[in-house]
Amino acid sequence: MSVFLQPIYTQTIGSGGASVVTFNNIPQGFTDLMLRSSQRSSSAFIQGFTQIQFNSDTSTNYSYNFINNYANYSGAGRASNQNAMYGGQLPGANSSTASSFASADFYIANYSGSNFKSIIIDDCDESSSTNINFILSTAGLYKSTSPITNISLVTNTYAQYSTFSLYGVLRNGI
Repeated sequence: MSVFLQPIYTQTIGSGGASVVTFNNIPQGFTDLMLRSSQRSSSAFIQGFTQIQFNSDTSTNYSYNFINNYANYSGAGRASNQNAMYGGQLPGANSSTASSFASADFYIANYSGSNFKSIIIDDCDESSSTNINFILSTAGLYKSTSPITNISLVTNTYAQYSTFSLYGVLRNGI
């Protein structure tokens, strides 16, 4: 089986920042989607978090399980019937690692199908030189049978140079 990533859209945050990054009119000709990000917040905290929503849907159609490692703490949890999916941590303006950005990948399987959508999220954030590192793996479910045509990522304020790239995945030879 061959897998091909085709760039669809890329957005880079300008000097004013942004609290929402949205990809509209997502083409429906791919098997899956991959959203890759390099993100930082300009809000005055050490760490913030990102949420992801599909099709402007703020109803309780999101559920997820996660495992994480944060500084000297490891944990796991789950959330059901949420109005967005937890998308990971990102360093804030008060992070002592001044120019660090979190790296997060969002894999959305069968986004154009008529079944519920599976989402895998991998996130890594080094927010401080005092060993406040964050690693997250999430398996989520978007409980909608509608094709995904819109993706929004939300935080307090994404800092300048945060970058988000959406790719279409083509799987040949399945």
